[in-house]
Amino acid sequence: MMLTLLHIPPLPINPCSPPPRRRRCPPPMAAFASAPQQSKPLVLGCGAVSVDYLATVASFPNPDDKIRSLALKVEGGGNAGNALTGAARLGLSPRIISKVSNDALGKNILKELQDDGVDTSYMAIADGGNSPFTYIIVDNQTKTRTCIHTPGYPPMKPEELTKENLFAALHGVDMVYFDVRLHETALLVAEEASQRKIPILVDAEKKREGLDDLLNFASYVVCSAKFPQAWTGASSTPVALVHMLLRLPNLKFVIVTRGEKGCLMLERSMTDASETEESDVEDLLESLEQKVDLSSSMAKCIASKSNLRISADGVGSMSGRLLLGTAEAIPSEELIDTTGAGDAFIGAVLYGLCTGMPVEKMLPFAAQVAACGCRALGARTGLPHLTDPRLSL
Repeated sequence: MMLTLLHIPPLPINPCSPPPRRRRCPPPMAAFASAPQQSKPLVLGCGAVSVDYLATVASFPNPDDKIRSLALKVEGGGNAGNALTGAARLGLSPRIISKVSNDALGKNILKELQDDGVDTSYMAIADGGNSPFTYIIVDNQTKTRTCIHTPGYPPMKPEELTKENLFAALHGVDMVYFDVRLHETALLVAEEASQRKIPILVDAEKKREGLDDLLNFASYVVCSAKFPQAWTGASSTPVALVHMLLRLPNLKFVIVTRGEKGCLMLERSMTDASETEESDVEDLLESLEQKVDLSSSMAKCIASKSNLRISADGVGSMSGRLLLGTAEAIPSEELIDTTGAGDAFIGAVLYGLCTGMPVEKMLPFAAQVAACGCRALGARTGLPHLTDPRLSL
């Protein structure tokens, strides 16, 4: 069935914003393939990009209500687009594989990414159809958001990524990242990246088609609070993390983000601790939680001893350590919008991994980056640069 593209008039932009600059089209693929390697770490992402239409309202409307917006913003979105924008602002050199149409929305998507230093030369551009867009309603009372997404059309097909462009996109890359959209294309990228022994990070936001295939290639996983139990059927999140590391032998660590509760990370040890006395993962988490300083508003990391034998009832045991990351406490008057907080966190994790940051520093750093993003409307406006004084390394 063909999708009819409705005309959507552009929403008003802040009159104080400078007028957009015209930008020349990127050079052909050969120009990028032959360019000298950059000094910044390179990360290749494959996944979603879109335009976000954000409206802040006093409270979420009831059915058949008519309400007015308190604030309005139009900016780029999509998990991959947001995470790579965040990584670029922190100092990485990102490339992206995705698809837009040759419409006004698509041109704006490309321009925003390019202006932030994201290489869009491996994007597929459809002649006709529509680029992806999302309506986002931000509840000013609860600080929650509701998203209504319209996918791009026509969808990306794996054959649109030629082998030549795939090889060029992976050239010199230090890390590959997937948000599990465009899963057939992502699988092609993952297979080639795995053959080249390039580390892979997967954003497991929720169960999606193609997710299991990508997880088999993953070196690192960052997932949402509900995902570990939904994917494993385990009785609790810590038990589910043990299950994930046992089920995915290539996985070095898994991080589950928990909003204002921070994050939890289970890291596999490089050496076997089978002779060590076993520590129950739920008891281990409880002992870490007792060390949290509730009076502190700063993001912290509390780690167990290294190379423990961590067990979970009915699942098994593995050698590793458990880390608890606290979130930065954001004053209520500064909290604006949580849209894209997870993407900001992932952008910071990509930076940390690509620059060799110890995970004990990476978790609080990622929490700080996410907190910066929550202090502005939309997923990208509040994303900080590495020089932001609110970030500590």
